[in-house]
Amino acid sequence: MATAGKTHSNDDMAPAEWAARVDLAAAYRLVALYGWDDLIFTHLSARVPGPEHHFLINPYDMMFEEITASSLVKIDVDGAPVGPATHPVNPAGFTIHSAIHMAREDAQAVMHLHTPHGQAVSAMEWGLLPHTQTAMIAAHDVAYHDYEGIATDLEERERLVADLGTRNAMILRNHGTLTVGENVAACFLRLYFLERACEAQVHMLAAGRENLNTPPQGTPEKVKEQSNPRGMGALAQMLAWPALLRKLDRIDPSFRD
Repeated sequence: MATAGKTHSNDDMAPAEWAARVDLAAAYRLVALYGWDDLIFTHLSARVPGPEHHFLINPYDMMFEEITASSLVKIDVDGAPVGPATHPVNPAGFTIHSAIHMAREDAQAVMHLHTPHGQAVSAMEWGLLPHTQTAMIAAHDVAYHDYEGIATDLEERERLVADLGTRNAMILRNHGTLTVGENVAACFLRLYFLERACEAQVHMLAAGRENLNTPPQGTPEKVKEQSNPRGMGALAQMLAWPALLRKLDRIDPSFRD
């Protein structure tokens, strides 16, 4: 079992923080399980419950399949570790995540990936196309942000936040995908739908865009109403997330350590 990098225990902190750590560690394991990780170079974060704007992020020197609840690093909005920390933090992860956590009170979790399918769609002029059910579920809540280089410039934070607005997903042009959630469960489910939509788009374009079947007029709007953010959050929290945790527990429960 993967227990490398343990720096905290559930005896050290409030139950709410430990619960957030377990959920975020589970999300890292799921990203690895679905093959969405990029060695150590992407990042998922969750806000620590409480009045302080502290959040949890991955140790920069660990693979996602190794991450546990205790190994996550707690940092403040300036990127400084809160409490003991024996692992570095990805500076690009700090820039992107701190921007959204600071600006959006509802952003309890933020997840960002560089999958080949997500990057491919991010490089397409037309962005995410509404030609599959999954894309229609995701697309109405997707914003776009132009590429400015590796995200280590703190000045980019204002533009990231402005481009995201009140939406819960973003395609970072020439870069990858990002989702926001009121909890880890909702954030992960939005990420799942966005990534699946990007994967389907890459496959369907093998037929050529001129050969695609366009949904009937009004259908994307209907799907938008059927997949509103509140409903997505409830579906995630009550049904999908508990099932995903059971899946991880069957495979390797050490994410809970």
